[in-house]
Amino acid sequence: MIGVIDYGMGNLFSLSKALERLGYPYEVVAEPEQLNTYSGLLVPGVGAFGDAMRNMQDIGMDLAIVRFAESGRPVLGICLGMQLLFSESEEHGLHKGLGLLPGRVIRFQGERKVPHMGWNQLEIKQEKHPLLAGVSPGEYVYFVHSYHVQVERKEHLLADTDYGYPVTAIVAKGQVAGMQFHPEKSGATGIRLLQNFAKQCEGVLS
Repeated sequence: MIGVIDYGMGNLFSLSKALERLGYPYEVVAEPEQLNTYSGLLVPGVGAFGDAMRNMQDIGMDLAIVRFAESGRPVLGICLGMQLLFSESEEHGLHKGLGLLPGRVIRFQGERKVPHMGWNQLEIKQEKHPLLAGVSPGEYVYFVHSYHVQVERKEHLLADTDYGYPVTAIVAKGQVAGMQFHPEKSGATGIRLLQNFAKQCEGVLS
């Protein structure tokens, strides 16, 4: 069973529908004490980093997610949810994140259209990672974001995309992973990535 975290800033409807299409059991969860009943967690998110962290802290979800990740069970952050996994963000001031991955969330540099919105190709960096099973370099996924992650360690970068310069798209450290784009809105490629995560939750992938 996958838990989909509800802290008031997630696009839960489309993500839930994607899991239903895949046939994987899930529950939307807003109570931190319920997290231990799940084999994996999805952390969605739409909006500002600081607001999201405050919402999580208000209900104790931040510490609960960290404890869950430390137990070795899979966690996947999507869009803002991926950014929250990192150390800090400079969005509207400096804010601490969950600290599950080292790195900083920064604003796009130069004269690029913000938000970065639309379909972009994945440039795969670690083809053999189980989260990328069945995904080929150059496949398209759907992005909507104004800030992006500057990873601290390149071994955590699974894929990036080109938006005038390389932009982090998929990250992983152990069982903790993140996708800057919306897999639930990214057609067959996104569904495949969600399926790979669901299999990881079942213990099929290592």
